[in-house]
Amino acid sequence: MAKANVKPATGKLGIMVVGLGAVSTTFMTGVMMARKGLAKPVGSMTQYDKIRIGKGENKKYLHYKDIVSMPTLDDIVFAAWDVYPANAYESAINAEVLKEKDIEPVKDELLKIKPLKAAFDKNYAKRLDGDNVKQCKDRWDMTEQVREDIRNFKKETGVDRVVVLWAASTEIYVEPDMQYHDTIAHLEQAMKDNVVDKIAPSMCYAYAALKEDCPFIMGAPNTTVDIPAMWELSEQTKVPIAGKDFKTGQTLVKSGFAPIIGTRMLGLNGWFSTNILGNRDGLVLDEPANFRTKEVSKLSTLESILVADEQPDLYSNYYHKVRINYYPPRNDNKEGWDNIDIFGWMGYPMQIKINFLCRDSILAAPLCLDLCLLMDLAHRAGRYGTQRFLSFFLKSPMHDYTQNEIPVNHLFQQYVMLKNAIREMGGYEADEEID
Repeated sequence: MAKANVKPATGKLGIMVVGLGAVSTTFMTGVMMARKGLAKPVGSMTQYDKIRIGKGENKKYLHYKDIVSMPTLDDIVFAAWDVYPANAYESAINAEVLKEKDIEPVKDELLKIKPLKAAFDKNYAKRLDGDNVKQCKDRWDMTEQVREDIRNFKKETGVDRVVVLWAASTEIYVEPDMQYHDTIAHLEQAMKDNVVDKIAPSMCYAYAALKEDCPFIMGAPNTTVDIPAMWELSEQTKVPIAGKDFKTGQTLVKSGFAPIIGTRMLGLNGWFSTNILGNRDGLVLDEPANFRTKEVSKLSTLESILVADEQPDLYSNYYHKVRINYYPPRNDNKEGWDNIDIFGWMGYPMQIKINFLCRDSILAAPLCLDLCLLMDLAHRAGRYGTQRFLSFFLKSPMHDYTQNEIPVNHLFQQYVMLKNAIREMGGYEADEEID
């Protein structure tokens, strides 16, 4: 028997979510319904996937919980922050993702989740108008108030451990600036000096989480933990970080389909991706400065899979464009079109059209569950810094751009990274190649 390298998942796991909108209420409701045996957590790797351990006659396929100690759904306790005061039940109804019949059986539990006041700056999300907001002297005070929220949650609920998950809106783009973002000392000084255009509210949440021994997951494309100061803080506190941006619809398709083109040695002339969605995320992304953050995240996927330097005949000159259009009639039901212009033998052109009519929050909810459970696992395994093995779940996986590191965006290579990490934490050999 292998020797696991993980502290056991004893007690309760607190999940504190930034944002109590469509994604997080769908996540919470689904977990509560699954606990009652009234729904299935479909789409969740931690609940369904099996990983091979051993080879030859010793080969076995096991669920994650049979390889490493994992919390059950019964062990999860939720809390949230939001700019709107609606509780989780009201918010789930307002989001119109789930039918009332799938919310009502857990109404009592959802009613109890009342959002804490959000650390918020309207300049970072101009389309949001909520008033359930902290009054802060400066960014340092904002951070201290979030830390107090985490401590109070631990005290009031008696949870054993906490993970903090960002499932709120995309902030305006913050370019990494090494005058403020390079070291912990500079970051802290910028918070105290209230340099509001360099210190996003999300950075205050992340800093607070790491200081309170809580792994932090960035589920939007925000710069937040993707700066050297946060990497340094993660190393110093020995608390893991992961990001960024949930890989749900179109980018999931792209990271899975682009390898077909690359593996079959077909050429690419262009890939045009466009989306329509009508939820709060779409509203926020209708603001150009917020869309810029998302665009950077969505564009990065293709370029690291179909690489010009590796195959100049095939990928040296393709055109890649991404668009998101706010279209209220669709609400949470997003439609993603991919129009792909490829070429084959002797340069003859062909086309591929993919039309994915997906449900944004239905795809994101199981990712939230998996990321929280796997970040808690990483923390119990003594892992810290950027958790690259979670790239499978993320649209724009964090990487050390200061050292010109190229992230792995190829879905099947990401899956190997995930499996190998779980094998290692379970005390087995990481025995698959990523190549």
